[in-house]
Amino acid sequence: MTELELFARLIQCEAGGEGDNGMRAVASVVMNRVRTRVGEYGRYNTIRDVIFQPGQFNCARTVLGGQQNLQNIYNMNPQQIHYDIANWAIAGNRLGNLWEALWFYNPYSPTCRNNFPSSVGYFQIRIGNHCFYNPAPSYANT
Repeated sequence: MTELELFARLIQCEAGGEGDNGMRAVASVVMNRVRTRVGEYGRYNTIRDVIFQPGQFNCARTVLGGQQNLQNIYNMNPQQIHYDIANWAIAGNRLGNLWEALWFYNPYSPTCRNNFPSSVGYFQIRIGNHCFYNPAPSYANT
């Protein structure tokens, strides 16, 4: 599987139901991680490395909590829109209101936590069902 196809599959799996901006936001986070040179993500410099970093994306796992995870990148059938958004992000585009977000998650509630995954990330914006977080200065020490 090429890196472009892998990226398109992750976009579809993580945010396929979130509309264009939701998918662009997830793609932006992946590319922000690829491009950062500080903190823990500074060690992952390719899309493939970012996607398969242990414990990061549920869609990259076939087993979650001891149960089979059927919503994974291997079961996705990306459409042209997923490839278009992947190429958009690879070309250096980002959603302007996302800044340098490195994390996102779905809280399954109407509110987002102030910090995620800990005090190294602070809440930036909610897009669709996902909350997005920028790195705090302390992130560089991770």
